[in-house]
Amino acid sequence: MRSLWAFLTFSTASWAVDWVLESKAPWQARDSQVEFVLNDRLWIGGGWFQSYEAPPRDLWSSADGKVWKLSMSQAPWKHSDLAMSRVFQNKVWVMGGWFNGRLPGHSASNEVWSSADAVSWSQVTSAADWSPRLAAGLVEHRGHLWILGGTENYYFGDSSSVKNDVWSSSDGRIWTQATAEAAWSPRAYHQVIVLNNRMYVLGGGNYVPAYEAKNDVWSSSDGVKWTCELEKAPWSPRLWFSAAVYRGRMWVIGGWSKANDNLGDVWHSANGRDWQCLQTKTCWKARHEHSVLVYQDKLWVLGGHARPLSSEVWSLYLPVDWKP
Repeated sequence: MRSLWAFLTFSTASWAVDWVLESKAPWQARDSQVEFVLNDRLWIGGGWFQSYEAPPRDLWSSADGKVWKLSMSQAPWKHSDLAMSRVFQNKVWVMGGWFNGRLPGHSASNEVWSSADAVSWSQVTSAADWSPRLAAGLVEHRGHLWILGGTENYYFGDSSSVKNDVWSSSDGRIWTQATAEAAWSPRAYHQVIVLNNRMYVLGGGNYVPAYEAKNDVWSSSDGVKWTCELEKAPWSPRLWFSAAVYRGRMWVIGGWSKANDNLGDVWHSANGRDWQCLQTKTCWKARHEHSVLVYQDKLWVLGGHARPLSSEVWSLYLPVDWKP
């Protein structure tokens, strides 16, 4: 009887750790959108439908991932493709980004916008101290917003367009440069997370004209001095992936590379050096430039380019006592 009980307990625990398809949302399928959790709701907006039209500027929200509400059809920030978003000081902040795809008039931005409700927006500055850019890292750390790296030009730039500078701000208006050239190489389409009072830079690289994808891991407590935790993580080099902190661990989720195309793997680490791959019975289709959020004690994956673009909303719950 004891052996049977042990088997049932193990089986139930295994089945409990799985991805759940919450909805196929009513918002148009997209990638490269902004995403955030504000006022006890999931939010998603803007992004990319295709390269020969201006990016969308709609905003949608949901309390449960199933029922979605269109909150705004035309946000004032027009550079919504590969813009950076973060909640800070009880407001959502949207900055940078790309406008107009491959059409004439394309541009990157260094505008900064904020809102307490994601409906009424204020332009904090029309030109931040950092250069116009997209696909940078944006985090909150030690009471400041931090922006790290990115590229000044999506399709048309050269190697000088890709950055490894680090900036911080307490109000989104005045920015201070921590370093013009961090120890990690210039990159965009990377991820930055904060765990145990350190910022971690994960992977990324460049798309055109010279493709490069990385799987290195760097950390810093002050944005100036950086430590290389790993030159090559066990997850493959990638661009356009997502990352989050959940259950005291950093998570690397999906992405894209020339070698592997879309990726559907899920990796986690408590320190940036030791990584494990999470295996589940059910998972979303491999994708890139999707949103990943932590909400209602779950890890969420929303949208992204899964060939075709997706409007799916998935969640994963790990028990509080879960051990990898």
